Amino acid sequence: MPIHQPQQRTDVQSAGTGVQQAEAALVEHYPRLVRLAYVVLPPALGRHRRVLTAHAVVQRALPAAGSKPSSPRVPAQSRRTGAPTRAEGASANRSPSGAAYGWVRLRVLRAALAHERRPRWWPGRLPAPAALRPALPVVWGLRLFPRAGGVDELALDRALSAVDGSVRAAFALHLLEGLDESGVRELLAGAAVADPADAVRRAARLGRPDRVGAQAMLRSGEFDPCTVQTRPSDLLRRRHRVRAAAVAAVLCVVAGGLAVAVEEGARGRGEDRAPAGVFAPVLDPAELMRTAAERWADTSRVDFTAWPARGGRTDDDGLLGRALRAWAGPPESVRVSTTPGTFTVPPAQPPRLLFAGDVDGAAVVLFHDGGVRVVRYAEPLSGSGGAALDFARTDDADVTTGAAVVVSRTGDGARFLLAPWIDLSTTRDLLAPDMPGRPLEVGPDGVTAAVPRPAAGGACETWPVLQLRSSERIVEKHAFLVTDLGDLAPAHLTYTPKPGRGAPARQPREATSTEALLAWARTACSLRTLAGSGVRSVNNWAFAEQKLPEGRASADWLCTRADTWRGPGRVLVQFLAPADSPTAPAAVVADRDDTALCSRFGQHVLAGTHWKAASGRWYVLAAGSRAVTRIEASGAVRGAAGGPTFAVRAPRDADVKLTASLREGGTLAAVH
Repeated sequence: MPIHQPQQRTDVQSAGTGVQQAEAALVEHYPRLVRLAYVVLPPALGRHRRVLTAHAVVQRALPAAGSKPSSPRVPAQSRRTGAPTRAEGASANRSPSGAAYGWVRLRVLRAALAHERRPRWWPGRLPAPAALRPALPVVWGLRLFPRAGGVDELALDRALSAVDGSVRAAFALHLLEGLDESGVRELLAGAAVADPADAVRRAARLGRPDRVGAQAMLRSGEFDPCTVQTRPSDLLRRRHRVRAAAVAAVLCVVAGGLAVAVEEGARGRGEDRAPAGVFAPVLDPAELMRTAAERWADTSRVDFTAWPARGGRTDDDGLLGRALRAWAGPPESVRVSTTPGTFTVPPAQPPRLLFAGDVDGAAVVLFHDGGVRVVRYAEPLSGSGGAALDFARTDDADVTTGAAVVVSRTGDGARFLLAPWIDLSTTRDLLAPDMPGRPLEVGPDGVTAAVPRPAAGGACETWPVLQLRSSERIVEKHAFLVTDLGDLAPAHLTYTPKPGRGAPARQPREATSTEALLAWARTACSLRTLAGSGVRSVNNWAFAEQKLPEGRASADWLCTRADTWRGPGRVLVQFLAPADSPTAPAAVVADRDDTALCSRFGQHVLAGTHWKAASGRWYVLAAGSRAVTRIEASGAVRGAAGGPTFAVRAPRDADVKLTASLREGGTLAAVH
C-alpha cells in the first residue's frame, strides 16, 4: 500500500512536524541513521574515526537552538507498487515513513557526504573541512571497531572504499533504506550530489550478482557502528604524552626553521618522497613483512604467507618504494589490471614481500596483502614504456592454488615463481596424454624458464600445463596440474572418476592418472572460455557412462566446473561420444554461470543431447548422476527409462523436455 506523501511544504516547523517530532524520529531510528552515515563516510577515516564521526553526524542532524531550519523537500518513501523484490527486502525492512524521518535522513546524508568534499583551494592531502570540525562523542584511551565480518564482508568494504561517497550513498539508500532508483536520485539531488543518475548506475554494479547477500552484509555487524568492540590506544604513547607536551613547545620553534630546509630537500628528491597521510607507514619499504626461508616446512598454514622474499632486488628500497607508491595511487602512466572480484585499494597493513628482481627486461615486484590478494608491479629496465600493476584475488589459497604465480609474460610464454615447497616441476601437453612430462628449468630464485601459453585464438592444437610435485616434507608423493588462464595465479586442474557401483560418492582427485589425462585431452580446449575470469580451480567430473543405441559403444558424460576465487562457479556439461582420436573435442551440451551445480552443494545433475548413430538415425540421449533412478521425456517425443541413462528415437531438432526422479525423493530438470 503506498505511503501517504504530504502535499504541502515539508519544512520541519512549517509543515507542523516540529523539531520535537524530528528529534523523536532521530531517537527512534538512531541505529538505522548511524549505520547509513557509517557506510557513506569515507573509509580513509579509519574504522575508529568513522564510528565516532557517524554518531556525531547523526547527533548534529537537528538544528542548533534558536536557528531556523532549512526546508528540504522530502522524497516519496514508496515509489514502488506491489510486493518488494528480493533485493529490496521485505516490507519490514523498508525505510520508515514520515516527513520528520525524511528530513533528518537528508540532513545526515548531507553531513556524511560533506566529509568527502574539498573546496578547489583545499590541499588534497588534508581531510575535508567537515572532518576537522570538533564534535561529540569523543573517546579517549580506547579504539572502537565494529565487529569483524568474514571474507565477503571485507570484500564488500573494500569495494565501497574504491568508489566515492555518492555511490556509497546510492548503494546504502537502495539496500538499507529500500528506495527505488527514482527515490535515490531525488534524495541524492537534495543532498547536492552533482550527478545522481551516474551514482545510481555505478551503485547498481556493486554487490552483483548476489544483491541479496550484499544487503544482508550491509545489515551485519561489520557495518554496525552501534555494536562495537574496544581496544586500548597506544599505551606507551599515552604515558609519554604529558612529558612530550612540554618538549613539543620547544620543538615547534625549531621545526619552523627546519621546515624550509625539509621542503627544499623534498623537492630535490621528487619521486623518491614517500606519500604523506594515513598510508605512509604502510607504504614504507622498511615495514614490509618478510617470511623466513624455511618457514613453509614448519607451519600448518602452507599458503602465500609461507613464501619467503626472493629475487635479486629484495633490498632495493627505491624499487620497492616506487611499487608501493604506484599501488597507493597509480598515475595515468601505470597500466592497472584486475581479475574479477579483486580490489585495488591500498593495503590496510604492510604487505608481505614475495619477490623483487629483474625478469625479461623488467623490474618485477610481487606482494601478498593480508591473505586476500597478490599484487604484481613491473617497470621496464630501459625505454619509455610505462609500468604495470596487476591485482589478483588469492584468499584461502593452499598447497596447490598457492603453488605458483606468473612473474612475467612475453609473447607466447610465461615465467612462474614457484612456491618454496615445490620439489619437482615439469611441463606437459593436455592434448598429448600419452606423452610424459618434460623437465622445467627453475632458477635459484624460484623463477621458471618460459612456459608456452595456450593459444587464445585459432586452432587449439596444444594445451601446455605445469605438473608440480610438493616436497615430502609437507606431503608425500603429491603431484598436481596447474594451467595458465591469463591471471596471476594459475588454475588447479582436478578430476572426479566415474561413479562406482554401490560405492560412496567420489571426491575430486589430482588430474595425473591415465583416466584423468584422457578426459582432459578431450575437454582442454573448453578452458579457453574461462580465460581472464579469475578461476581458482577446474574439475572434470565423469558423472555418467552410457551404452549407446545400435551397438556396443559407450559414451561418457562430464561436468566441467570452474570455481572462481570470489565464489561463483561456471559449469559446462560435455558429451564424449566415441571418436577416432583421443583428443577429439567433446560436445558442450549445457553452459551455466553462477551456479552450485556439480559441486558439493549441487551434487545432482541431468543433461541431454541429440545424437546421430552410424545408421543415420537420430536419438535423444540423457544421463544423470548416481542418485538418478528414472528419466522421463515429454514434448515432441515421450518416453521413460529406469536408471541414470535414457535413449529414445527422435527427429534431429525435436524439442524434448527431460526430468529425472531422485533416489531420496524429488525431481530434477535437465540443465541447459
